[in-house]
Amino acid sequence: MENQKTIEVLNDLLHISNDRLEGFEKVEGKIWEMNHDLQDDYEHMTSQTKVFKNELINLITERGGKPDDSASVAGTIHRAWIDIKNSVLLSSLESATLENVLFGENAAIQAYQEALDTGELDEASKEVVSEQLKKIKDSSHEFKGKLELRK
Repeated sequence: MENQKTIEVLNDLLHISNDRLEGFEKVEGKIWEMNHDLQDDYEHMTSQTKVFKNELINLITERGGKPDDSASVAGTIHRAWIDIKNSVLLSSLESATLENVLFGENAAIQAYQEALDTGELDEASKEVVSEQLKKIKDSSHEFKGKLELRK
């Protein structure tokens, strides 16, 4: 039973990784043409998330679980809301898009922290999730810092 709870928590984080990747894909190339200084950080967050996703899939499989490799319902709804909001706010699309990247990163940080706080992760999973959380925080902080310098 404990193993099943660990698998559920890891699958929730897998959903978060997929949410992040789908959100990253929504950022248009035009945004990066105007923000070269942020593009490297953004690409780093994207590639990092792909690694995290694979690590989570491996942890789930090693524990006898089946990876639920989909996005979350909440993430899908949030992306739809952003699409609607951005279609109305065309004048500030660039700023809103970059702020949405940070919003998504903050949501991921919160989800990872909540996963660690559940107490449902075994030691090996906790170690991987803690390291992923640290890396998300670090990259988000760096992205946010550069974004704030532009204001």
